[in-house]
Amino acid sequence: MGGLTAETPIPTEIKLHQQSRVMEIAFNNGDRFQLPYEYLRVYSPSAEVRGHGAGQETLQVGKKQVEIKAIEPVGQYAVALVFSDGHDSGIYSWDYLYGLGRYQEAYWKAYLLRMEQAGASREPKTLV
Repeated sequence: MGGLTAETPIPTEIKLHQQSRVMEIAFNNGDRFQLPYEYLRVYSPSAEVRGHGAGQETLQVGKKQVEIKAIEPVGQYAVALVFSDGHDSGIYSWDYLYGLGRYQEAYWKAYLLRMEQAGASREPKTLV
């Protein structure tokens, strides 16, 4: 967990836009980000997703339609997001969320490249 410092931007507003599946987050330094639910889900800081060391990440597939069902505060430094696929173990600290916003383009490109290399799909599997 990243530590909060005096320089850590703190959210002043967090809004869930359920129809567009985007979390809008504004920080006290004036920055504002639109973070798609899918992006937040595939970059969950949980051990289940990130593994317990470099190279142990689990590629998250089929999350294009995922929704956020709830946001739960964690102390004064983070939120837990409850997703529609049952995932709820990621603790998103303010500095982690800020990093997701700041580096969103690069992180998303990296995710799409990993998906392509794995031959995986963002679309959920349909039951036949």
